[in-house]
Amino acid sequence: MNSKDIDKAAVIGAGTMGHSIALIFARAGIEINLVDVDEKALKVADERMRHALATLEDVGVIEKGRTGEIRSLIHTSLDLASCAGEADFVVEAVPEVPEIKKQVFAQLDKVCPEQAVIASNTSGLDIFEFTEMERPERLIIAHWFAPPHIIPLVELVPGPSTSQRVVEFTASLLERLGKVPVVMKGFTRAFIVNKIQNMISMAVFDLLGSGLASPEDIDRAVKYSLGIRLPILGVVQTLDFTGLDLVLDLGKSYGLSLPLIEEKVEKGHLGVKTSKGLYDYGHRSESEILARRDALFLKMLERLKELKAFDPI
Repeated sequence: MNSKDIDKAAVIGAGTMGHSIALIFARAGIEINLVDVDEKALKVADERMRHALATLEDVGVIEKGRTGEIRSLIHTSLDLASCAGEADFVVEAVPEVPEIKKQVFAQLDKVCPEQAVIASNTSGLDIFEFTEMERPERLIIAHWFAPPHIIPLVELVPGPSTSQRVVEFTASLLERLGKVPVVMKGFTRAFIVNKIQNMISMAVFDLLGSGLASPEDIDRAVKYSLGIRLPILGVVQTLDFTGLDLVLDLGKSYGLSLPLIEEKVEKGHLGVKTSKGLYDYGHRSESEILARRDALFLKMLERLKELKAFDPI
C-alpha cells in the first residue's frame, strides 16, 4: 500500500485532538470519517472545525473559498464499525483511559480492512502492553501536538510487533499531510517532547511554589531567552554551543553521570569550538558557525517583536 493511494481515513474521538486531526486529512483531499459516541461532541467538533478553517483562511494558509470543499470531505458519525470499515488509515484519539482504548482497539482490529493501519494518538500510555489484537503488526503510536492542524510535529513510536512497513508507510503519509514525523526506535513514557516539557513544568512548579518569581516574570524570562534560541538550536545542539567540557563540569556539580558527554570530551569533541560534538559541523570554523547562529537569532528576535509575541496572549 502506497501512502499516495490513501483516499479514505477515520478518526475515532472528536474531542480537542480528533476534530483538528480530521481537518488535516481533509485539507490534503482525503475523505475522513470523524467518529464519536456522543452526538453533542460531534456538534461541538463541527463548530470548532468551522472556526479553525475560518482562522486558516483569514491568515492566508488556505485559499479563500476552499473551506466548503474541505468541510465536504469530513463526515461525522456515531457508527464506528461502518466508518472504520472503509478506512485505510485510522487514528485513535479517545480519552487517555487504558480500558477505553483497549475496547476501541479490539473493535478496530475486527472491523478495519486487513491492510489498514491503526495509529494511536496516546501521549504516553504503553498501548502495546495492554491491547489485544489479532494483527498487532499494524498498530503504531502517532502522537500529534495541539493544535494538530497547525503544529507540524508528529512523534511516531513503533511497538515490539509493529512492522517496518507500517512505520515507513505512516511516516510517508504524514509527510503527504504536510507534517514532520520523528520516528523513535521504541516506546518510552512521554516520548520526546513531553518528556522534556514535563521537566520544564517541574522547574516551573518549584519556582512558583518558592514565590521567588511571578508567573509573568517566569514567562517573560523564558520568552526573551529560550524562546529565541530553541527554535534555532533545539535542546541538543545548544549543548554544543555551551561546550561539552563545560556541560560535563556542570553535570558533575549536580552529581550527574554523563557517559556520552564524557566520551565526547575524551575524544576532544567539545562542540562548536572544535567543529564536532554531538553534531558534526564539517570542519567549519567557530567564527563561521557563530556568525550563522547570530544572524538567525537576530532575525528571530526581530520577527517575534513584530508579532508582539513577547506580550501575554
